[in-house]
Amino acid sequence: MEKIEARLNEALPQAGLKFEQTEHIGPLVGKELANKSALALALGLLGIFLYVSLRFEASFAFGSLLALAHDLIITLGFFALSGRELSLIMVAAILAIAGYSINDKIVVFDRIRSGLRDQGSRSIAQVMNASINDTLSRTILTGGTVLLTVLALYFFGGPVLNDFAFSFVVGVIVGTYSSIFVASPIVLWCSKLSGRKAAAVAVN
Repeated sequence: MEKIEARLNEALPQAGLKFEQTEHIGPLVGKELANKSALALALGLLGIFLYVSLRFEASFAFGSLLALAHDLIITLGFFALSGRELSLIMVAAILAIAGYSINDKIVVFDRIRSGLRDQGSRSIAQVMNASINDTLSRTILTGGTVLLTVLALYFFGGPVLNDFAFSFVVGVIVGTYSSIFVASPIVLWCSKLSGRKAAAVAVN
């Protein structure tokens, strides 16, 4: 830090620069932040798995967790590619994205379970397709309104909210399409793999 101050004073001697305060974050603090962030994310995912397992069944929980991992990995990837710095704001954004994404998936799963109860002669794939179509307008409208709000934060919220808003913009887009194209197909794959009947799935 002293070298930076010296270089600035050397380059701009007429500016009369005065350094009021300097702060240094060591590697131990960064490591602690990473560990606590990982712990918070792991506990959040565990809670989501237990909730979805109790409300639906294990295949739905498995599908929701894989879809959430997909959402968070892509969001973190965009964040890293943009050259932004990991901070507590980013951790908060990741947890908020997980909450938004699982809420969207629960709505789709609930409609699928309702469709399975009234399955008739339709296959599980047909029931899932019809259920996703039933909730599609709600999914698009919800995602669109949240996206507009977050875009407003991104463009007009200032530098403090910029990282949070950027992450949430990516998270909303990814979370919306993963509810349709990732989570539900995984549940269908699990049901075929386990060989369970649709009626058994609907009862849980």
